[in-house]
Order: sequence, then structure tokens, then C-alpha cells
Amino acid sequence: MKFINRVVRFMYGRYGIDDLYKFLFKLFFCLVLINLIFHNTILFYIELFLFVIAIYRVLSKNIYRRRKENDRFLNIKKKLLKPFSNLKRNYRDRKTYVYKKCRYCKTTLRLPLPSKRGINHVKCPECKKRLTLFSLRKEKIEIIRTKRKEMKNV
Repeated sequence: MKFINRVVRFMYGRYGIDDLYKFLFKLFFCLVLINLIFHNTILFYIELFLFVIAIYRVLSKNIYRRRKENDRFLNIKKKLLKPFSNLKRNYRDRKTYVYKKCRYCKTTLRLPLPSKRGINHVKCPECKKRLTLFSLRKEKIEIIRTKRKEMKNV
């Protein structure tokens, strides 16, 4: 119990573990496993550098800077993983909804699966434009060109 209290007291006022630390540590661990196979000295120094940076971030008392670095990392991570989250969402809702983008305002629309085959019409809640959707099967719907009359209003 005394050891845990000492660690807690030592870590008081320090930044601690965050998402960037977890990423650096996972990358470090993967590189260690790769280096066990290939025995490369350059890879060893990269591992060492990642380990030192990760430990430095955990023990740092400059909380403002570490938080700023973590926020930048999270923004980059969010931009890189956004297409995959859309794929995950589309797969999860594949039996009840279809997601399409409005041609005019580029808003993603969550549409229920059509009850009938053929041409269906949907009104975008953002730009209030009418979209024509075409469905060959009950599972899929696609946005197709709108009528010429609607194109003149744009």
C-alpha cells in the first residue's frame, strides 16, 4: 500500500496516460515484434525514440502542451478514421436505412429502405430540395438526376 501511495504522490501534477501515449506505445510494441524477426539497428533506435517520447509525455508537468498535442493527434485520427466509421454505420443499419448525400448541399441523409421498387422522391431537410431516388431492389437506393424543371430552380 505504501508503494501505491508513493506512485500516486509522484504522479500528482503530471500529465499521465492519454490517446497519443496509447498509440505510441502500441506502435512501439509492434516495432519491437518486427525487430525480433529482422534485427535492425535503425528500427531499434526508432523504438527507443518512441519509448522515450511516450514516457516523457506521461511524466511531463506541462499539462497544457501535452493536451494540445493530444488534441492535434485526435483531430488527425478523426479525419483518417471518418470513412471507416461511415462504413461501420452503413453496415450496422443495412437492413433498415440507407445513407446518401444530397446533390445540392452535400448533407448525408439517412433514408429508410423504400417500400416499393422504382422511383421514389425525398425532400432534403437542409436545403429543402426534392431528390429523385431510384431503387432496383428493396435493399438499395441511389440518387439519380432530377428533372430538368427542378434543375432550372437551382
